[in-house]
Amino acid sequence: MALVLHSGSGNKNAFKALIAAEYCGVKVELPKNFEMGVSNKTPEFIKMNPLGKVPVLETPDGAVFESNAIARYVARSKGDNLLWGGSLIEYARVEQWMDFAATEVDPNIARWLYPRLGYAPFNAQSEEFGIAGLKRALEALNTHLASNTFLVGHSVTLADIVMTCNLYHGFARILTKTFTSEFPHVERYFWTMVNQPNFKKVIGDFKQAEVVPSVQKKAAPAKPKEAKKEAPKEAPKPAVVEAPEEEAPKPKPKNPLDLLPPSKMVLDDWKRLYSNTKSNFHDVAVKGFWEMYDPEGYSLWFCDYKYQEENTVSYVTLNKVGGFLQRMDLCRKYAFGKMLVIGSEAPFKVKGLWLFRGQDIPEFVMNEVYDMELYEWTKVDLSDEAQKKRVEAMIEDLEPFEGQSLLDAKCFK
Repeated sequence: MALVLHSGSGNKNAFKALIAAEYCGVKVELPKNFEMGVSNKTPEFIKMNPLGKVPVLETPDGAVFESNAIARYVARSKGDNLLWGGSLIEYARVEQWMDFAATEVDPNIARWLYPRLGYAPFNAQSEEFGIAGLKRALEALNTHLASNTFLVGHSVTLADIVMTCNLYHGFARILTKTFTSEFPHVERYFWTMVNQPNFKKVIGDFKQAEVVPSVQKKAAPAKPKEAKKEAPKEAPKPAVVEAPEEEAPKPKPKNPLDLLPPSKMVLDDWKRLYSNTKSNFHDVAVKGFWEMYDPEGYSLWFCDYKYQEENTVSYVTLNKVGGFLQRMDLCRKYAFGKMLVIGSEAPFKVKGLWLFRGQDIPEFVMNEVYDMELYEWTKVDLSDEAQKKRVEAMIEDLEPFEGQSLLDAKCFK
């Protein structure tokens, strides 16, 4: 008798058991026409899992819920496999990394992703907490994978299956290349896993997220009274209905910044000069910036974090800045930025310099990137020689900066 896994086909938690089944040669079937929100609310399903959550595995001896427990059951259904390692210590380490994936990776991805998809209320501090926790977890994972192809031993174990599945939604929905490039060994590991034949049979082709989802805004509530009045009026007079409302959606309007008069400054040329200058930086890159800069087509802005006294922990401060730059991804085509974390001891100061297309900070950036409200923004006055020198110092990470050493300098380009 085949085991029945009650879940939809795209559930990353169901992937765990399905991939384990491929490695073990165990037959696991998904029910036909499973509909989330319907199939898992039936009395029959509630008997298997009182919470109505998926997946649930139906076995000859009864039901099992919780995805890791299900994966364990499937992996132990046949004893002649190495999904548990080859020794007692390897068995313990498989369990160790499964717990790590469940407590350090999965919940922190959820704290970042789910509110942005509208599945939970968005809270900026909670998101920062999730991103910081995820980075700590990935740093630890990255260190381990620097000298290991797999999490345990020299072949795929259940730990790899669970870890990859818990990373799956993150890589697919919110962990862009900009973010994951900080963890090259995790990147290598993830792509190695999803391209294993038994993983690919279940997951299929995979594409990494290209942008961080915008925070979902709740739609305004409908007005029932107006709807009831309009319906009978339009019914007898169909010809009066405006045609544009019935037409296919029109192409998305251009970004207002694309409609500005052409600028003599080519932003990509500046970014290329900045990236490729390895020596004599001031004479080559900084002077080159002023030669390229177009004060009519672009504007420069200083930003100072409003709550510097809160920056008491170095890695939290660095993660805060990293998260901000991650969320600025949506304006990469129109901006260049430098963010400095200043000081050798707490509280650390966070200050930045930004180059934006146009004479104002783009409206879509102010609306979409909540971090913008956490900074004081001041337009640079280039007639002030002191401000011009400050711009140059920030571009080249000059130390000491305003009398203090730099803890870190990050570039958005």
